[in-house]
Amino acid sequence: MVAHRRATWDTCAVHQHEWPGEFTYCPHCATPLVEARVAGSPRKKCPQCGFVHFRNPGVGAAVVVWDSDGRLLLVKRGPGATKAGLWSIPAGYVDYGEDVREAAARELLEETGLEADIGPVVWVASNFHDPAKLTVGIWFDGTVIGGTLQAGDDAAEARFFSPDALPPMAFETDLAYLQTLGIEP
Repeated sequence: MVAHRRATWDTCAVHQHEWPGEFTYCPHCATPLVEARVAGSPRKKCPQCGFVHFRNPGVGAAVVVWDSDGRLLLVKRGPGATKAGLWSIPAGYVDYGEDVREAAARELLEETGLEADIGPVVWVASNFHDPAKLTVGIWFDGTVIGGTLQAGDDAAEARFFSPDALPPMAFETDLAYLQTLGIEP
């Protein structure tokens, strides 16, 4: 099995992207938003009701699962998914009001059919692969406790791979995590 080691901040990159979904009108009162300086940064603000649009990223939760042979569980991104046809560590969005660990377990079950105990955080990174959906991802260690391996939701396939024979990967952040383990896909 690959030994886990803590990632360092110098392995993460900082990116700047234009946001394609900029608000034009206030979602509360429909007044056109104006540029304003709020909390030291330029933001869209409603001159009528005071609403300020903060462009916050979504949160994603991933589960890193190794089998007893030291192979990594990956899912092949299905049609319509971001980077369809490529592989990734099972992950998905955290719903509003949902605990991040529960979201990680739910996403793993939806994409792979496997139930898992969700362990410690092994990696955190900002995801810039889709400028329309910037996220902060949290990768957890997971231990399978039940279920049957079967692709579901937006995954076309789900299977385990040896670290020295990984398929084409979808996301730079998964690759960066694997590199902290000494795995060079």
